Amino acid sequence: MQVNILEAKTELSKLIRLIETGKEDHIIIARYGKPVVKMTVYNDAPVSKRIGIAKGKLQSPGDLDRDNGEIAQLFGGAAL
Repeated sequence: MQVNILEAKTELSKLIRLIETGKEDHIIIARYGKPVVKMTVYNDAPVSKRIGIAKGKLQSPGDLDRDNGEIAQLFGGAAL
């Protein structure tokens, strides 16, 4: 995949995500249509997945939703 510098600046996060997820193995950044830079994965390091990082480490009380109705009334909502 080749992009120009303006597109690379505008879409940098998206381009990095494409490389991290393996949808692109490299991206060429061009100036005036001439390739200048090649972006690739650094050391083929796996991407960490932050979602679920604390899975199984936290517990919530069984009566967590006990006061939802009172809280809703305090904020002007209807009691549940």
